[in-house]
Amino acid sequence: MSLDNNLNDKSVPLKEKRNSKVVIKAYNLIKDYEIGDFIVRAVDNINIEINEGDFIVIKGPSGAGKTTLLNLIGALDLPTEGEVFSYGVKISDMDHESLAIFRLMNSGFIFQSFHLISTLTAEENVMFPMSLIGERLENQRKVAVDLLKKVNLADRREHLPFQLSSGEQQRVAIARALANNPPIILADEPTANLDKETSLFIRNLFKELKENNKTIIIATHDDFLIELADRIINFQDGKIID
Repeated sequence: MSLDNNLNDKSVPLKEKRNSKVVIKAYNLIKDYEIGDFIVRAVDNINIEINEGDFIVIKGPSGAGKTTLLNLIGALDLPTEGEVFSYGVKISDMDHESLAIFRLMNSGFIFQSFHLISTLTAEENVMFPMSLIGERLENQRKVAVDLLKKVNLADRREHLPFQLSSGEQQRVAIARALANNPPIILADEPTANLDKETSLFIRNLFKELKENNKTIIIATHDDFLIELADRIINFQDGKIID
């Protein structure tokens, strides 16, 4: 599978072509959802610029729109109005296939509810993003094993998600997010509802990622992660308030 054949001209800037310090720009972002006869505005006229290597924390109460903002920044969702540029590429100009490949190469997502594939082992879950970009099978396995070692789960690689604790599932999800070595990591409450030992492990892992110049955007209430932040965005009712 050739990446070049699957990308149109508007989505060329992948890893080997990055040369900009600004990795994400968002202009006048609005995201509305229809709920019955009502329109709910989850993100309300947001402007944001994120540089390479930034560690950004998004804080705010439940329902503030933090997850929606993460999804828009990471191209998991498209805005109702406004524009998002990632590495100079206007996300809304991409076709579906190009957008999917761009995400796979540029962003690693860590979800609060893990979103592991229930029928795949831990190792296969980590291999999955690599399979989507056509990485050779032997390389997929090597990277997956190395990443599971990094998150202290090498001995659980043949286990299915239901055979793993919540903390172990989150560590598999982190390994999966790192599988294609993306420059941007987006995480939604990555330490929520986890035991103290696992939370500490994940905090230290994010500290290491920061030291390795990953661009990190996290929605969290975790004081340790907040202390690592270069910038804190206080979010409420779909708006940046500070």
